[in-house]
Amino acid sequence: MTRRALPLLPLLLLHVAAAQTERARQIDELIHAYHQLDQFHGSVLVAERGQVILKKGYGLANREFGIPNAADTKFRLGSVTKQFTAVLVLQLVEQGKLRLDGKISDYLPEYPKKVGERVTVHQLLNHTSGIPSYTGFPDFFATRSRDPLAPLELTRLFWEKELEFEPGSRFAYNNSGYHLLGVLIEKVTGQPYEKVLQERILAPLGMRDTGYDRHDTILPKRASGYRPVLEGYLNAAYLDMSIPYSAGALYSTVEDLFVWDQALYTDKLLSPASKERMFQPGLGNYGYGWFIDQATISDLDAKVPRIAHGGGINGFNTLLTRLPGDRHLIVLLSNTPGRSLIGSLSDGIMAILHGQKAPLPKRSIAQVLYPVIKAEGIQAAAVRYRKLKAEQPEQFDFRERELNTLGYALMNEAKKIKEAIEIFKLNVEAYPKSSNVYDSLAEAYARDGQKGLAIQHYEKALALDPKNANAAKRLEKLRQE
Repeated sequence: MTRRALPLLPLLLLHVAAAQTERARQIDELIHAYHQLDQFHGSVLVAERGQVILKKGYGLANREFGIPNAADTKFRLGSVTKQFTAVLVLQLVEQGKLRLDGKISDYLPEYPKKVGERVTVHQLLNHTSGIPSYTGFPDFFATRSRDPLAPLELTRLFWEKELEFEPGSRFAYNNSGYHLLGVLIEKVTGQPYEKVLQERILAPLGMRDTGYDRHDTILPKRASGYRPVLEGYLNAAYLDMSIPYSAGALYSTVEDLFVWDQALYTDKLLSPASKERMFQPGLGNYGYGWFIDQATISDLDAKVPRIAHGGGINGFNTLLTRLPGDRHLIVLLSNTPGRSLIGSLSDGIMAILHGQKAPLPKRSIAQVLYPVIKAEGIQAAAVRYRKLKAEQPEQFDFRERELNTLGYALMNEAKKIKEAIEIFKLNVEAYPKSSNVYDSLAEAYARDGQKGLAIQHYEKALALDPKNANAAKRLEKLRQE
């Protein structure tokens, strides 16, 4: 009896499915490696050519009750919110209710004219307005972030401030700009931002697990947010969600964000012309609510178009990465910022999607040194650091941020200023051309009352980077004391 050959198309589909399964397995193993090193806890979705190949939770959504993260766990998005606000603005532009070249004062006449008549909607969208970002104000989170503020009330916190630069001349990431866009949306529609979002985006797309987060709402499957400390984790500090507003107040799931991604390939929300405008990179490679650049994929020589945006908010860290050339998508939602390395994890997943081998994560040298400091003292830790760096440089993560994070934890959390100084000195030894490490060491000296050494190291930080605004500000203050 003659065997009949399988048709070519089913064979091809079987091969494609097997390849996708293998890539999903590699991605899962990579995420597990990060999770085992305490570098990722959250939920992940990966789509290849528009088809989901992995969606899964890692670690705990709630540590007190031991509830695991899952694909339908809800996370706060932080600044990923901005892309939703940008789409709402462009919809209103299409309807003639807003203009990209329209000024703030055209829609909000009470806004101070010295700024309102100079800054356009376009400049708010692409972070070139020059308006100071309210989240950068000294002690803002310590003094203002717990109490609710109506949108216009919060706007008044920054609208009398002087512009930091001529509108349109520079890029400076700015939460005030996207807060103002929410206010303008409310002004021209006569509806709260939350309702406009629901009616114009979430309901039409069927995004039932996405919305404006509120602390008092009973929200099933909401992840709790945590902050890392030297001995583990604590609950994240409370933040009233009226503060991030249209710049960062949404929650969602990895599954709903896949729906969002797919809709952006259609004309359901915006015209082709509006989408082209949204994804057109300007200063800082920023479009409207998105960074647009070319990603380097592991060992490949060629670069791949990438559209991405991250978010950070108390207890949460997020990253949405779209590779439009192949319709790949990577969604990473984490509820343990600080130790979460979602940028490196996203790069590794991109490599696997392009047939490359992803580098495995390394254990942080800070995790090695802290137990030594605790048990044997700072000098023993310094000896261990130098020995491991000389003998096992590939086994641990010796990047600048590792010692810097440890130094600040020792200084702020453990109140061990002397130990923090020694850790920062190790970082200066390792990265002598980094302005940031001298800045950190100077801050520790200042906290320890060693004014002369603090001034000396702030001056060094500025010599290495004249644009180091923090060093300049602190140096000026020290000289006036």
